[in-house]
Amino acid sequence: MKWTTQAEQAVSRVPFFVRRRVKKRAEEEAVQNRALEVTLEHVRSCQQKFLKNMDSEVKGYRVETCFGPNGCPNRAVADDDLAGDLERIASQRNLRAFLKERVQGPLKMHHEFRISVSDCPNACSRPQIVDIGLIGASLPRLSQEECSRCEACVQVCKEDAVSLPEEAPAPVIDYHRCVACGRCISVCPTATLQEDVKGYRILVGGKLGRHPQLGTEIDGVYSKEDALKVVEKCLDHYMSQNRHGERFGEILNRTGTEFLHEM
Repeated sequence: MKWTTQAEQAVSRVPFFVRRRVKKRAEEEAVQNRALEVTLEHVRSCQQKFLKNMDSEVKGYRVETCFGPNGCPNRAVADDDLAGDLERIASQRNLRAFLKERVQGPLKMHHEFRISVSDCPNACSRPQIVDIGLIGASLPRLSQEECSRCEACVQVCKEDAVSLPEEAPAPVIDYHRCVACGRCISVCPTATLQEDVKGYRILVGGKLGRHPQLGTEIDGVYSKEDALKVVEKCLDHYMSQNRHGERFGEILNRTGTEFLHEM
């Protein structure tokens, strides 16, 4: 549906974590009013309804994704079913009812358990500031194939994690710098660099608010199956340790992440 310039400007100023929902509601209201385009009045009306009836908008959890499934060329991992699997896992726990028991007063958006998936280290869906963030990872390794010394891998690496010293027969990878984007693998014409591990890096406990903090990364790159197990383990811990509807990061500050080492 078409939007007026004023409406687009207004929705761009809505906080990013509710912007998509406000935009959807504005379009629905325009359709109900048989309007041909979304106007500023539609956006303002939805904002007011959203603020006054926020409790009814809270479903207890939120799964967000980046633009990867729409054809982003930077994807390190391409699994269009992951978001649906995460939705299924979260929905089975009836988190809205759980939060209703824990929170004193009406539910607000910051009470929701947030899971974010980014298909590459560019992290467009902000996985660093949610309860659980998954980042697609493709870790390179050296094969036995002879290197042509074209330096394509060196040029494509934005982290300066790949070098090709004169005395070296093949690229040298600094894994402390490498973010597992997989770009060096994709540009290597001789297959000297090949994929070693593909999966997801996992961050836990990120949040915004009065006391913001970035998520803590768990060591390793996890397959989809293992990543889903980590998510389930985190949700179980969140629900067993939650006192008053606090964010997962606050719980981890109190309990630590040792429970993940038991997997």
